[in-house]
Amino acid sequence: MMRGPGTARHLVPVAELDALALPLGDDGVIAGVDAQGRTAVLGFHHPRPFDVVLVGGLWTAQVLALRLAATGARIAVETGRPQVWTNLVQAVGGDAGAMSVHEVGRVPAMGPTVGSPVVVLRDCGMKPPRGRVSSAPWQSVLTLLPYLSPVAPRLLRSAALAGVQRVSPQEAEQVGRLLALPTREVEALPSLGDGVTLWCARRDRQFAMIQPTDAESGLLGVARRLD
Repeated sequence: MMRGPGTARHLVPVAELDALALPLGDDGVIAGVDAQGRTAVLGFHHPRPFDVVLVGGLWTAQVLALRLAATGARIAVETGRPQVWTNLVQAVGGDAGAMSVHEVGRVPAMGPTVGSPVVVLRDCGMKPPRGRVSSAPWQSVLTLLPYLSPVAPRLLRSAALAGVQRVSPQEAEQVGRLLALPTREVEALPSLGDGVTLWCARRDRQFAMIQPTDAESGLLGVARRLD
């Protein structure tokens, strides 16, 4: 039998408080773990427009899409290669509206609300056209770029959150200038392992390695930077 408020309180000595590490925010998605094994949580659902750019691989974008759908978000994928999203849509129950795939430039109005947030995932290649649907309250837009391209500087500068996976040394230098990264992080980018991402917000940066679940590995295979 479950006991109510009369249950004895749980006390933690002050000296042990530093050992507690809790991801704050109930709208977050687990983006992996850091070098110390601590969980990295990204918040995508906000009462204001929120743009995210991922310079990385399809595998990471699809894991994030799966996990965002699990938080209750509706995922609208805008892509010119719908065939690579078919299994994912079926896995999350596309018929129920959890995930839908649309041609480039054909994403309809999604009607996001606080109780039904939306993530528009733009998988439109190196030079994605300007989206017909933009970020809005409770609707974030995640743009996937396989590598840096002429549109990358504009997108990275305007993004509230940017993720960068393994890139060439020349691209790392460019990313470092765009995101004002310290030398140590710039030098690390060309040697990142598959599934590792450097996430950069306005004042915070964190490396995170995705640890896929058995279900994610069974559906998407092992982590990979190249599609």
